[in-house]
Amino acid sequence: MTVNKEMFEKGLEIRKSVLGAEYVENSINNATDFNMPMQELVTEYCWGEVWGRPGLERKTRSIINLAMITALNRPHELKLHVRGAINNGLTRDEIKEVFLQTAIYCGVPAAIDSFRSAKEVFDEMDKE
Repeated sequence: MTVNKEMFEKGLEIRKSVLGAEYVENSINNATDFNMPMQELVTEYCWGEVWGRPGLERKTRSIINLAMITALNRPHELKLHVRGAINNGLTRDEIKEVFLQTAIYCGVPAAIDSFRSAKEVFDEMDKE
């Protein structure tokens, strides 16, 4: 895979801003030959090309991500994006509303898991 350096750097900046520099740097620095192509793909296309588009504010993109990740029932990714949503300006009450909405459209078990994961993140954040 050939990386577009300019788009990768743009994506890296956005990714760090949303998820936190320490987390992103650990992901990149601990990547192996096996998974580095995934780090490059995610950084360049997800964060650079998509998150870097002007059509939606980051707060709106976070709302969409929380709902989609809940639908996919991916708690590890959800925890990252709960922190990212807070970094993008969502309140805990707004996150709660996203999960209540997903309970209806994605299923109660998925929403319950998202509430549980978000609580863990909030508990960690409250200790920081």
